Amino acid sequence: MAATDITALWLTLKLAFITSCILLVIGTPLAWWLSGWQSRFKPLVLAIVALPLVLPPTVLGFYLLIAFSPQSEFGALWQNITGKQLAFSFYGILLGSILYSLPFMLQPLYAAFSQLPKTYLDVAHTLGMGKVARFCKIVVPLTKASFISAFGLCFAHTLGEFGVVLMIGGNIPGETQVLSIALFDHVESMQYQQAHVLAAGLLVLSFVLLVVLYRQHGKKAQLWG
Repeated sequence: MAATDITALWLTLKLAFITSCILLVIGTPLAWWLSGWQSRFKPLVLAIVALPLVLPPTVLGFYLLIAFSPQSEFGALWQNITGKQLAFSFYGILLGSILYSLPFMLQPLYAAFSQLPKTYLDVAHTLGMGKVARFCKIVVPLTKASFISAFGLCFAHTLGEFGVVLMIGGNIPGETQVLSIALFDHVESMQYQQAHVLAAGLLVLSFVLLVVLYRQHGKKAQLWG
């Protein structure tokens, strides 16, 4: 494996891990709130959150590219604060990955929270247990499998991102060139041997990760909510 491919591998794993960790922090309270929220606007909010599941990645990437460019207010603000351009940077593809992978974190947690019997929480409330304590000591242990599934799916999904990353990050070695982009590079230059190595590596890694998730949770695993 070439040095550039090793760098792309490290960048991909870094992107997937950071994305999954951030989404775990963001998705947990969001899923908990949505599971208990009753409003006629709830289907609209759920549809917006799940939109990346059906939206072509290049469409999302195109609008994010516009939003991240120095000509936009957000992009200009980022550049004024950090001194660096958001588009075609690691932080740009990180923000894009967070938005694109949000449903893979949110849906398993939302399904688990929605199906959780409220009796346990009611009893704990009568015993004087606070909201945070009830969530940490009751909800989290009872939905542990869904947390693992959500994190694993989010990680696996980020490993294979291509369209969004290419649109907002381009192909900059060491900065935005993840494995899927490096694979595309090899195919485009007809370096099929190197392409086989990367493709097989991604295939095996994704497969093993899914096997571990299914084995961990057995027949009760609800990977898709």
